[in-house]
Formats: sequence, C-alpha cells, structure tokens
Amino acid sequence: MRQALLIVDMINRFDFEGGAALLRATRPVAPRIGALARRFRAASAPVVYGNDNFLDWRGGFADLVASCAGEGVGGAEIVRHVLPEARDRFVLKPRHSGFLDSPLELLLRQLRVRRVVVTGIAADSCILITAHDAHMRQLQVQVPRDCVAAQTVARRDRALALMRDAFGIDVRGARTVRLVADAAGRGRGAGAGRRRRNQATP
Repeated sequence: MRQALLIVDMINRFDFEGGAALLRATRPVAPRIGALARRFRAASAPVVYGNDNFLDWRGGFADLVASCAGEGVGGAEIVRHVLPEARDRFVLKPRHSGFLDSPLELLLRQLRVRRVVVTGIAADSCILITAHDAHMRQLQVQVPRDCVAAQTVARRDRALALMRDAFGIDVRGARTVRLVADAAGRGRGAGAGRRRRNQATP
C-alpha cells in the first residue's frame, strides 16, 4: 500500500494572532518532520506540501517559500528544517482542510496513495480537519503525535484524542511509521534502463 507524507502549513510567517505561541510549539516539531521527509524520500515515497496561500493568489508555491524563508521572518527557522526538494509535490489550499477546493485528492489518486501520514500545524485546526477529510475519503491515516503542534499542549492533545477516539486515526509517534522502498518506482526505472540497453545493442 503506497503511502505519502503530507506536510501541512509549515511554510508559514507566524505573523497572526497566536502565532508566537504556535511558533514556540513548532520549533521542536520541525526537525522531526524534516527527518521523516528524508525517510520518505529515501524510500521513494511521495512528500506532499499542503499549504495555506494566505488568500494571496498572485504567486506560486516557490514564492510562498521565499517569502517565509526571508531574513527577519518569524517562520524562517522552521522553513529551513522542512525545505522542499525538487521531487516533492505541493498544493495550495485556501481553507483549513488540505482537500477543500484543492487538487490534493486528485494528486493522491494519481500517485496511487492509499495511506497518508499527516504532519504540521495546527493540530487542532488544519491537521484535525485534513486528517478527518482523508479518513472520509477512505484513506488510511496516521498523525504522528510528535510531528504536530498547536498553540498549547492541551489543545494538541485534545485534537489527537478526538482523531484517535472518533475516527480511529493512528496517533503514535514518528518512530512507528513503517516505510517500504517503492519497488514499483524502482522497477520502472530498471525497466527503462534495460530498454535503453536493448535499443543500443546492434
């Protein structure tokens, strides 16, 4: 069963009411998400960024990363831990859910993903609603408790308990995420290599 890592709203300026508290809570989480992303990439499993565009439709994802990673921006230290790579995918979302009015569902279907590991902020809003919407689409869902943050620990824990108890979502830590290298992807590459060699044979 192919799985994807979904990184929600970690490309962020934290310049809103409550942003300072959320930034403090996110500092220990960001390196863990970065490490999990490296594990997914090493297994050739998709890493997908689902990020708020702050209701500004004049730029793309690269513009958003640049604006949040700039010198003096509150979220720059967070962005450094979770910088996207060229192979990663992204969707811009206008509201809390990564699925609402975004191409995320279509993207996951095209990638043949049946299980998502949801990480990021805030646990009691965008993570909660995105995980719920993934569950409603009959995806298997894990929300590693050490890879999400909210303005307070109590708010994070309430959201995690709701996800676990109401929807049966796995909220164990990142160490429990099991990854198997994407043999299908490697197989396609190996097959292409064999075809090229065969074509070159006189």
